[in-house]
Amino acid sequence: MILMRTCKEATALMLAREDRPLPLLERVALRLHLAICQACPVVERQVLTMRHAMRAWRNYTQSDAE
Repeated sequence: MILMRTCKEATALMLAREDRPLPLLERVALRLHLAICQACPVVERQVLTMRHAMRAWRNYTQSDAE
């Protein structure tokens, strides 16, 4: 089936989503995979945590530490 992705492919889509908008078919395939897989939602949360940490780091100034 064209929408079924492996965990490796789903992870690649999660990471690609950080750099570019995913086309509709890839977004649907990723959502489908996340709905049926137990492990990949954990990876997705880790990617989102890294995204938020990097955003905070980029916005960090020395005065924030004082």
